[in-house]
Amino acid sequence: MSIWNELSGIDYRHAYVETGDFKTRALQAGPEDGEHVVFLHGTTGHLEAFVRNIPAHAERYRCHSIDMLGHGYTGKPDRPAEIPLYVEHLMAYLDAVGAERAHLVGESLGGWVGSWAASEHPDRVASLQLLCMGGTKINPAIMERLKTSTSDAALKDDIAFTRERLRLLWAHWDEDLGEELTQIRYDIYHRPDFQRNLHNLLALQEPEARERNLLRPDRMGRIKAPTLVVWGNKNPLGDVPEAEAIAAAIPGARLEVFNECGHWPQHEKADLYNPLSLEFLAASSAT
Repeated sequence: MSIWNELSGIDYRHAYVETGDFKTRALQAGPEDGEHVVFLHGTTGHLEAFVRNIPAHAERYRCHSIDMLGHGYTGKPDRPAEIPLYVEHLMAYLDAVGAERAHLVGESLGGWVGSWAASEHPDRVASLQLLCMGGTKINPAIMERLKTSTSDAALKDDIAFTRERLRLLWAHWDEDLGEELTQIRYDIYHRPDFQRNLHNLLALQEPEARERNLLRPDRMGRIKAPTLVVWGNKNPLGDVPEAEAIAAAIPGARLEVFNECGHWPQHEKADLYNPLSLEFLAASSAT
């Protein structure tokens, strides 16, 4: 099953949106008068992380899966990418597409950005989904693993390093779609502008930068948006107690843990995640 098969049943647009000084790459689908849902990927990821989710959500919602600032084919500022900068870019994207409010779905780094946005701009965030979210801890071993595996994938020619970087996200590798995503990511990682910007994208894997960007309980306690926390019980970048602590820190948050699932629940368990997400969005829209 390829990305094109996943998207073959919907009308979608591959767009570049002017967001301040940079163009933002986006996959847009769904009714133009629908409530906006913005999907945010993880560290050094790209919008294809949500190709198994856009078709189900686009039946009702105006969907936007974007390459976040500095990532994929979106513009690359020459400065460290810290959370307030990502939030500023996200707000610029919402403004550009005319979204006064949006439901945010964030995986890993994307959840970190979405949570910060919800705490700073409560009027802009209708609901929040946090998929194996990072940003609440400083774990030097995991941070070093991310730095090393990503640097190898981006700076070495052998595509096997890119494949291993992606395998890190799955409990059970999907051979067909995994190989296609590997090729896409290899092409992105080996663009000269991406390689020049890599140290900026990995800034949050440095202890000092991570410390000043941490999602602390007091910030999470300020989140007013309905929140769903989704986790994989085989997530190599964070265990289930971390998810439980996140859900406990955000008022009224709901936690769902998927068995036999790694760091990409929206991919590995799309059959479970999509109906759960749609049910949550419908309930959030009604409040």
